[in-house]
Amino acid sequence: MEWGTGQSGKSKVEMLMKNGLYANIHRKQERIAHGSGEKMNKVGSKNAPTAKDFKESAKTAKPQSRKDMIRQKMKDM
Repeated sequence: MEWGTGQSGKSKVEMLMKNGLYANIHRKQERIAHGSGEKMNKVGSKNAPTAKDFKESAKTAKPQSRKDMIRQKMKDM
């Protein structure tokens, strides 16, 4: 994945902000798994997400569909 501006003309920051906190964490974990040499930020470090960030992202999460809720409850049994 190229950083900077892509075909859409959006900058790296605009692309990352649009996808949300959990998408960014998942993307970084994938890069680490592929040998990027990066490391996850330690809790409480300057660039690590705070508890407030996680609460804010939970507010914008998509609600589960009824089908998904039933599937999850069946899995927990």
